[in-house]
Amino acid sequence: MQEKGNISIHTENIFPIIKKFLYSDHEIFLRELVSNAVDATQKIKRLSSLGEYKEELGELQVEVSIDKKAKTITVSDQGIGMTADEIKKYINQIAFSGASEFVEKFKDAGDAQEIIGKFGLGFYSAFMVSEKVEIITKSYQEDAKPARWECDGNTEFEITSVKKKDRGTDIILHINEDSEEFLEEARIQGILDKYAKFLPITVKFGEKDQSVEDGKDDEGKVKYKTEKVDNIINNTHPIWTKAPSELKDEDYLQFYKELYPFSEEPQFWIHLNVDYPFNLTGVLYFPRLKSDFEVPKNKIQLYSRQVFITDEVKDIVPEFLMLLHGVIDSPDIPLNVSRSFLQSDSNVKKINAYITKKVADKLGELFKKDRTGYEDKWSNIGMFVKYGMLSEEKFYEKAKDFCLLKNTAGEHFTLDEYREKVQVNQKDKDDKVVFLYTNDLAKQDNFIQSAQKRSYDVLDMHDIIDTHWINHLEQKLDNTQLKRVDADTVDKLIDTGDNQESVLSEEEKTTLQEVYTKAIGNPALAVQIASLAPDELPVTITLPEFMRRMKDMAATGGGMPFMGNMPESHNVSINANHPMSAKILNAKREDTRIKFAKQAYDLALLSQNMLEGSALTQFIQRSVDLASK
Repeated sequence: MQEKGNISIHTENIFPIIKKFLYSDHEIFLRELVSNAVDATQKIKRLSSLGEYKEELGELQVEVSIDKKAKTITVSDQGIGMTADEIKKYINQIAFSGASEFVEKFKDAGDAQEIIGKFGLGFYSAFMVSEKVEIITKSYQEDAKPARWECDGNTEFEITSVKKKDRGTDIILHINEDSEEFLEEARIQGILDKYAKFLPITVKFGEKDQSVEDGKDDEGKVKYKTEKVDNIINNTHPIWTKAPSELKDEDYLQFYKELYPFSEEPQFWIHLNVDYPFNLTGVLYFPRLKSDFEVPKNKIQLYSRQVFITDEVKDIVPEFLMLLHGVIDSPDIPLNVSRSFLQSDSNVKKINAYITKKVADKLGELFKKDRTGYEDKWSNIGMFVKYGMLSEEKFYEKAKDFCLLKNTAGEHFTLDEYREKVQVNQKDKDDKVVFLYTNDLAKQDNFIQSAQKRSYDVLDMHDIIDTHWINHLEQKLDNTQLKRVDADTVDKLIDTGDNQESVLSEEEKTTLQEVYTKAIGNPALAVQIASLAPDELPVTITLPEFMRRMKDMAATGGGMPFMGNMPESHNVSINANHPMSAKILNAKREDTRIKFAKQAYDLALLSQNMLEGSALTQFIQRSVDLASK
């Protein structure tokens, strides 16, 4: 048998397009060919299970091999095979019409995935790396004769008779000069590890005619023999294909190590399994996060029937869950998927909503079943929850019941529990409940202690996301305000309208203010006299909550960008009731008054970590001088 002909695509431009315009994604040729081989193998298994194929199936596997001398890559399977007529039908007649329109539309295309998927060009991706492609195949059908197809990269093909004993197909790629990198074992191994790691049929890879050790001769020298060495590429039954009831914690942890061999163990995981209104399976892991929020994204791998598609899943997985790790697999997402498909497909949008719901349900379940364990995990999962509540309204509605606030004593509260705890003691004259917080326990310790003397509770909110989270909470919580503990003097943080009496007369207050203004020497700072408890600091420096919050948001990419460049407008509050105020007023010499005022002011700067350089040196020297007198 010999037959020659032309491939029915009505144009000779298809091969240049494949070679040139799809070249940026040229490694996918191997994914396409191996996927086809797996499909052919699964079909023969199906026919056998239905009783339509009664012969022995044999060892069903896909083999990929390299022959460096012949410069070929071969992909072999024991699947259903093809007859000569089927070759003509499936290989020679590419299923699209209007080839000239095709060429015009896609000549500048950058999305090879879209072209391949739209026009069934999976097999033809082989020509991206080949100067000639051969198919040697034998159909499973009784009395079928094997056939050989050959094409050298233009529209002419040849079909001839060939000897082939076993059922199945061999695709032989004669690699072109520009693509000889694919004759390197490490290159092919890397592609197979990426795309074939969890295929449902065993995939083996080896290099033809390798020298391997074969014992030793009489003189003790190592003998070698030449043979093909195979190694199995894939795990054919990854855990997401199994029922959760079949799996133990050890299985999930082992699979995580398989995916991310150098990562810390995850905190917990969610097993996804839904078959209506779309099909989706997978496992999503919550990794251990660092507070700097710099966690690599693109850690979730998308599969279609166990064939890897992409790790860019932002249209499938909600943005706030991009920090998760793991695998999702959906046959409803085609293998050759494009970005435009992901953005518009209704199933993708349903999957996105489903994953959000599953994560919220899992977190709620953990909170209810083991609150202590959940609180222990909060430092790692709080970032996820807050990010989700900021970005997804539906997630906020569920998460408000298991989102936690943590105070400086290390106690955890839900939003409702915390309001219940503080509303009696932390309500201002306008009937607003004030949540006090710190974002730096060490630097703001003095302010925290002042608040605690009033029996106020202080929240620990130091995550980088908390600047945005605080604003969001104020919008969501009724009659509630959040203030950082150093945003004002302690009596103004929660202004109940009850002001402490001053021991100074109005004239003394004016004199004290003048001394401090001269000692500070900065007309931009607002110096005010406040009536505070005698055990508070003689001078307190604060930055109003609004001003500080805007600057923080600007620094973390939110709010008004110009705020980041504005000078900080601090308030300086002089404690009229502190003994230092009386000492300054009682000093007879003006230079002594100014020295004491300067010392008190520098102490306030020091408490805010704002004293540095020569000012710090002068403060230290002045402290030594005062202590030695």
